[in-house]
Amino acid sequence: MTTTTPTAHDDEHEAINSEIGGSHELSTWATLKRGLELSPELVRGLWVTVLLALFATLGKVLIPFVVQQATDNGILADGGPDVDFVLRAVLLAAGAIIFTGFAQYVVNVRLFKAAESGLATLRIRAFRHIHDLSVLTQSTERRGGLVARVTNDVDTISMFVQFGGIMLLVSTAQMLVATVLMVIYSPILAGVVYLCVIPLVVLVTKFQPMLGRAYGAVRLRVGDLLGAVSESIVGAVTIRAYGVEERTEARIDGAIERHRAAAIKAQIRSVIAFTSGQAFGGITTAIVLVVGTVLAANDQMTLGQLLAFLFLVNLFTQPVQQATEIFNELQNAVAGWRRVIGVIDTPADVSDPGTDGVRLPRGPITVEFEDIAFSYPGGDRVLQDVNLTFEPRTRIAVVGETGSGKTTLAKLLTRLMDPSEGRVLIDGVDLRDIAFDSLRRRIVMVPQEGFLFDESLMENIRFGRPEAADEDIELAMTELGLDPWLSGLPLGLATQVGQRGESLSAGERQLVAIARAYLADPDLLVLDEATSAVDPATEVRIQRALEGLTRGRTSVAIAHRLSTAEAADVVVVVDRGHIVAVGPHEELVDAGGVYTRMHASWAAQQQG
Repeated sequence: MTTTTPTAHDDEHEAINSEIGGSHELSTWATLKRGLELSPELVRGLWVTVLLALFATLGKVLIPFVVQQATDNGILADGGPDVDFVLRAVLLAAGAIIFTGFAQYVVNVRLFKAAESGLATLRIRAFRHIHDLSVLTQSTERRGGLVARVTNDVDTISMFVQFGGIMLLVSTAQMLVATVLMVIYSPILAGVVYLCVIPLVVLVTKFQPMLGRAYGAVRLRVGDLLGAVSESIVGAVTIRAYGVEERTEARIDGAIERHRAAAIKAQIRSVIAFTSGQAFGGITTAIVLVVGTVLAANDQMTLGQLLAFLFLVNLFTQPVQQATEIFNELQNAVAGWRRVIGVIDTPADVSDPGTDGVRLPRGPITVEFEDIAFSYPGGDRVLQDVNLTFEPRTRIAVVGETGSGKTTLAKLLTRLMDPSEGRVLIDGVDLRDIAFDSLRRRIVMVPQEGFLFDESLMENIRFGRPEAADEDIELAMTELGLDPWLSGLPLGLATQVGQRGESLSAGERQLVAIARAYLADPDLLVLDEATSAVDPATEVRIQRALEGLTRGRTSVAIAHRLSTAEAADVVVVVDRGHIVAVGPHEELVDAGGVYTRMHASWAAQQQG
């Protein structure tokens, strides 16, 4: 059988990345529909808000009617100006303004509450779905890009829903009511207004796809920029160590320049749409004034009616002008919505079966790999024809050269990824059928680099078992033999570790990760190069603690240091994606082959 060598899959990231955010081909209306499905709070009680917006509009359109009555029946009354009538009209207008202001206030509050509730739901769904994606799928997009989708992209939606949504509701009602009144006052002038609006409608319709693409590019560049900045901050030490500040600055500058160019391009198109709306308003008002003056001169309408109609034209053209701004916000929001929907609609390849999942009882655990094969998208297989059984209470060491596939084996065992072919079984149950809460209680993995949160040592260790008391954590540290190390820290377990544990050394961070796993008390412990960042003295201390931790449990250690293999019950040797040897350390050393060569090389290094 031909064996293929595993290769890095970074080159495939761009292709895979097109899967995340695959909703970019949705139309504007399809995007809005899907977005409202994901955030039903946005339209809950919307009819009440629309009704209030209509009331607010009625208050506005009452002003032209008051102007017309005050002019025709007050100022130009047959017997001379009727001051009392004008005063009553002014008081009526003042009441309408107060009522309109209150109605708009209530509309604002309702929309703000609906928007924040709906977008909070959207953020939660996106965040939780990201955690349902496999490590492989997550790694296809830079972390800054994923963060941007849950934060920045949702913020653009929030701005439209809260402000553009208000304007859209009020403006739509205002245009409808203004249209009815314009037709009542003068069908001829109403026709003139609509003849003027046709070119603008055609322009906006043609302009929509271009503006949408422009703002989609802006959202994409925002994610790239955040990713570049976050990587340069996290990797600041490495950047300084290798003296690549200029190259890093050039990379950041490039991301900033691409974002600037995309933003300017989108804004130019937005300004074209906005100025077109303003031009429409001015031209329409001028034409109505000319035609209305002719009609008034021919006694086809009164001066008060003409003034009222001009007010109505303003009420009609103002929303049309605002529509370009609303359209601008809409396209920006739709671009953000597409990116968020793209994450949510990405298939959860490692999904939690939830309430339908199997919940296994605690106790000794058996692991089986049945005909396992795994390959990265577009790449060669990194594991093939893997058939293994790990018996309960057995300490297994998985060894192999770098890139042999042993770490992939650990990720499949902990279900950070699922195999391309075959099954991984725990006590005879496929991992894909086990509920996450049960799986995570039974299996705990200590990765090569233990991630620490910006909390105290105690809180980072408690992460393994949130309900653990302080005394439990102190006892765990004692059992691990870490009291001498703790006594050397300024505040002991209360010591703050900083962001990503930066106040601790790499070895100390790994000690915390091991203590966290110890406290979790799993049935199966997976150690992926758990002692790779630990100095020899600390490694001895950890190995002694692990003796107690692994006793009575199934444990799998992925290691380069063959001291781990020497202490294991069973050694599994992985070579270029295949299991080439399984057995006790002594037998494999004497059997010749890959493990014999590895052990001889390692022993020579130790002697040297």
